[in-house]
Amino acid sequence: MFEPTSHEHNVLARASLDQCVKCTICETQCPVMAVTPAFSGPKFVGPQAERYRHGLSVDHSLDYCSSCGTCTLVCPQGVQIAELNSVARAAMKKDHMPLRDQLISRTTLMGKAMHPVAPIANGVLGFAPARWAMEKVVGIHRKAAMPTARSQTFSAWWKKHTPATPPTRGKVVFFHGCAGEYFEVETSRKTVEVLEHIGFEVVVPKQGCCGLPMQSNGIFDAARDHVKKLSAALDVEPGTPIIASAASCAGMLKHEAREIMGVDDPALVTVGARVRDVSEFLLALAEQGELPLDFTPLDLTVPYHAPCQLKGQGMGKPALELLRLIPGLTVIDAEATCCGIAGTYGLKKEKYAVGQAVGKPLFDKVREINPQLAVCDTETCRWQIAAATGAQVVHPVWLLHKAYGLE
Repeated sequence: MFEPTSHEHNVLARASLDQCVKCTICETQCPVMAVTPAFSGPKFVGPQAERYRHGLSVDHSLDYCSSCGTCTLVCPQGVQIAELNSVARAAMKKDHMPLRDQLISRTTLMGKAMHPVAPIANGVLGFAPARWAMEKVVGIHRKAAMPTARSQTFSAWWKKHTPATPPTRGKVVFFHGCAGEYFEVETSRKTVEVLEHIGFEVVVPKQGCCGLPMQSNGIFDAARDHVKKLSAALDVEPGTPIIASAASCAGMLKHEAREIMGVDDPALVTVGARVRDVSEFLLALAEQGELPLDFTPLDLTVPYHAPCQLKGQGMGKPALELLRLIPGLTVIDAEATCCGIAGTYGLKKEKYAVGQAVGKPLFDKVREINPQLAVCDTETCRWQIAAATGAQVVHPVWLLHKAYGLE
C-alpha cells in the first residue's frame, strides 16, 4: 500500500487522467506489453489504476513499465500515461528503493570511478566471472550492455582544445551530459568540432548530471536537486542556444523534469526553452539556408534508430533529414518502437529478457541493412544496439564530422 505525496498529487492532476476513454490504443502500441505478461499494460496501470490507488494496494506490474513514453505519444486524448506511471512507481518504491537502482542511477559517480582506471574497469566489465558475480550481488544482468570507460574525459580534452578556425557567427553553449563527459567523449568532441567548423564559438560551462537516470528509477528528490543544479550551471550567455549531444538529457531539461517531477524552477524554464538537440539545431540552420553543405560524399547505407526520448520531444526525426543532405549516404529509418534498454531498464536482471525481446525487431533490421554500422541519437540505446548486433553504433554527428572532412 502507498499514498502519493501532496506534491505528486499536483503532478497527477496536471496529467488529466479523466480524459482517458479506454480506447486501448496505448496498449496496442506498448512494446513491453507485447512481449511479456508481467506488465498489465499502460492503460490499466496508468489512468485506470490511478483512480483507485489512494489507500489501496498497487499493481506491482507497474514496475515493468519501461517509461519509453510510447503510450503518451500515441494517446489521441493527450493523457500523459507514461508520466502517470513514473510518478506512481516513484511512490511505490519510495520506502524500499533497491541498492541496485541507486547505483545504476549515478552515472557521474560511475564515470569518476572508472575513468582513472579505464583499462582495468573495461577488463572487469568484459570478464565473464566478474559479470556473473555482479548479477548475483547487484542485480545487473551478466549480458547487459555496459559503457566503455575512457582514460581522458571530455573536460580534459576541452582544456587543451583550440578551435581550428576563428568564429564567424555567434556563441552556442554545449551540453554534453555525464555520459558525454566520461564514456562518449568522442561524440562530445566531434559535436564541438562540427559546431566550430560551421562558424560558432562554443562555450562549455562546468556541468553535472541532469538526474534522468534517478528520475526513471523513481529517485525523485535527488533527481530534482541534480536538474536544478544543472539548470543553474547552463543558464549562462542569456538568449544563447544550448546545444545537446544527448537527446535523452535534452528531453529532461525541455519537459520531463516539469511534467513528471513537477520541478518549478526559473532557471529550468529558461534553460529548457533554449535547449536544442544538435541535429534539431543543425537541421533548422539547413532549412534557413545557413548550414554549409560542402560535404564530402559518403558511399554508405546505414540504419537509423530514433530513440523513444527523442520522439517524445515532438521534433520529428531531425537526424534522419539532416543526414540525407550528405551526398552518397543512404539512411534507412529502422522504424522500431524501442531498443529495449530504456535508460537503465534493460540492465536489470529481471528485465533483461524483456528488453531484448522489445529490441529484437530493431536488432534484426540493423543486421539486415548494415551489420557493421548503425546510427542512433542516445548513448544507452547505442550501447544496447551494439551489444545485441555487434555493429558499431554512432551518434549522427559522427557522419557529419566525417562528411565535413574533419577526421
